[in-house]
Amino acid sequence: MRILFVGGTRFVGRAMVESALSAGHEVTLLHRGVTNDPALDRVEHLLADRNGDLAVLADREFDATVDVCAYVPRHVRTLAAALDGRGGHHVLVSSVSAYAEPAGPGYDEDSPLARLDDPTVEEVTGETYGGLKVLCEEAAAEAYGADHLAVLRPTYVVGPHDYTGRFTWWVRRVAAGGEVLAPGPYDAPMQVIDARDQGDLAVRVCENATAGPLTVASPAPPYGFGDLLDATVAAVGPAGTQLTWVDPAWYAEQGGTYQSAPLWTEGAAEHVMAADPARAVAAGLRTRPLEQTIADTWEWMQQAGPEPVAEWGSAPEDEARLLRAWHAAAGS
Repeated sequence: MRILFVGGTRFVGRAMVESALSAGHEVTLLHRGVTNDPALDRVEHLLADRNGDLAVLADREFDATVDVCAYVPRHVRTLAAALDGRGGHHVLVSSVSAYAEPAGPGYDEDSPLARLDDPTVEEVTGETYGGLKVLCEEAAAEAYGADHLAVLRPTYVVGPHDYTGRFTWWVRRVAAGGEVLAPGPYDAPMQVIDARDQGDLAVRVCENATAGPLTVASPAPPYGFGDLLDATVAAVGPAGTQLTWVDPAWYAEQGGTYQSAPLWTEGAAEHVMAADPARAVAAGLRTRPLEQTIADTWEWMQQAGPEPVAEWGSAPEDEARLLRAWHAAAGS
């Protein structure tokens, strides 16, 4: 197949491109700038900014198109106009943020979607992100037709080449060992997806012309934040590594946030990380053991040496101070 990836040079898209190449497909990348990643040497590169002129796509034809980086519906419409029916089966990468706050665990693709009070807004924030993804999905359905469109709604994407700094903060911290502060609740719902597993799914969706939305998450609930951190300790924690679970209300009172403890739900939508991935599994989603993902991520971090992302995680001295305060309050 001839597959066009819009975006695709970093993390989520990169994993999809590698999956497509491994499956023997002919890959074209549309992106803004030159990349020095050797893994992408075997693909055709078309340079263009999707906010500008997409004439580079004129007269080009593909069997499938995977749009990795549409954040506002305008992006969807201008790409559709540039392809003018020559893009083949269309795959749009959305997010579980497209769902309205779920009423309970096990929600699926038929659950209510998020809506914006002002559908003309284009500023992407924590409050508008989900609603804008819904508008992108609707614009894609209008442009390509529901029978020719698949929508991937992933939860937190993790794995090697993760530049976001959220999941990798925990891998780095646990690998350092010692006593690790963990804000509860231990059983707060949590789901992630390895970028490589999502990449394999995206390629299968292209190959099979699968249509409709797919919630890309692993594992099926129940699975908690504590399970995730336990798996991290098992995969990369040195001997003696200990998780100390603290009361979430106490942690918040001390100034703790989802930024100081990445992936912590901080009392947000209780069930948003408890989706039912059955349709994605039926469409070909296969997930590797989470401990393998964690170990592979740590191996990549040691080899590539990515710098920590400043906005995520706690400084060692702040963590130590909170641990002392917690033990003092608990009398331990």
